[in-house]
Amino acid sequence: MVPARGSMVGIALSRGPKLVPLNTVRHLPVGSTNGWYVWRGDQRPDDADFFSASHVEHMPEQVPELLPYLALPPGWGVVLAPGYEDVFFDEAFVVE
Repeated sequence: MVPARGSMVGIALSRGPKLVPLNTVRHLPVGSTNGWYVWRGDQRPDDADFFSASHVEHMPEQVPELLPYLALPPGWGVVLAPGYEDVFFDEAFVVE
């Protein structure tokens, strides 16, 4: 399920572009979102204001390493670091 043009990604990269790993999960889309949430570092942020909205068209500049995974459907997540790739499914991401 490729995200629709103009759809929004929740992204939190303010911690710095070099912080690893890159973490992503895809929830069910709501409104203009496509369900993707992206952040860097070991811990997922708990603060609801931590994520900013970004159009999916900005992903090539912001997180080019994520592009091959954007078509994964809701419920999937990806963790990327140099020499490391984990692609996983978690049913909790698709519970309404």
